[in-house]
Amino acid sequence: MNIFLDLPLRTKKNRQAGLTILIDNGVPTGYFADVINSHREFIDIVKFGWCSSLITKDIYQKIEFLQLNGVQFYFGGTFFEKCLTQDKLNNFYEYHKYFGCTHMEISNGTIDLSNREKAKYIAELSLEFTIFSEVGYKDAEKSQELSANNWVEYIWQDLEAGATKVITEARESGRSGICQKNGELRYGIISEILNSGINAENLIFEAPTKDLQTYFITKVGANVNLANISFDQVLSLESLRLGLRSDTLLLFEGALV
Repeated sequence: MNIFLDLPLRTKKNRQAGLTILIDNGVPTGYFADVINSHREFIDIVKFGWCSSLITKDIYQKIEFLQLNGVQFYFGGTFFEKCLTQDKLNNFYEYHKYFGCTHMEISNGTIDLSNREKAKYIAELSLEFTIFSEVGYKDAEKSQELSANNWVEYIWQDLEAGATKVITEARESGRSGICQKNGELRYGIISEILNSGINAENLIFEAPTKDLQTYFITKVGANVNLANISFDQVLSLESLRLGLRSDTLLLFEGALV
């Protein structure tokens, strides 16, 4: 490909920074395969959210297609919470092993589980899996009660317990966790997290909207880790990362001179 423009340096797969994590919210199998095949160099991981893998007719085909195209996958944290609620963590473990899934998400966004208790599961399961933990709550009102100090404390707890990366909750709607109910970011909390000494490479920001994606690229850089990206946003997000859309067109120009 003849790219003659001066662009920000993007990390290459298998990368640890600059991850693009898609969420499969039930897209048709043919469309799923087309997107992965067309844009696999930009896609690092696919998350099957909401325990949806259990009711996806073509889950075997989807996972096989990801494996053939060098794209990792994991099952969302809600799956962990549902299994824990029903005392079926052994089934949860065996499910991951059956599909050859090397990544696992541990969260407490819905159930009554303290962060310290969550960290114990992280410590145990990180012996066999690459753990992505999540901080923040699904309920917007409950999330509003979580102070910046709480966010920083819980992220550190998860990392120290063995999480490889910590996801900051925003939901697929961008209206909870690090976001207000109206979709506006909680800028003070993000600043506290980024100024806490936590390495940004160890963070994954859920950013389902263009505004959120633009903000984190502006704040952290082209190689920020972003999740809950829809299947129709792969190329548009990569364009934002490279300063090829109006929203980030001038962002990197000074750095490239």
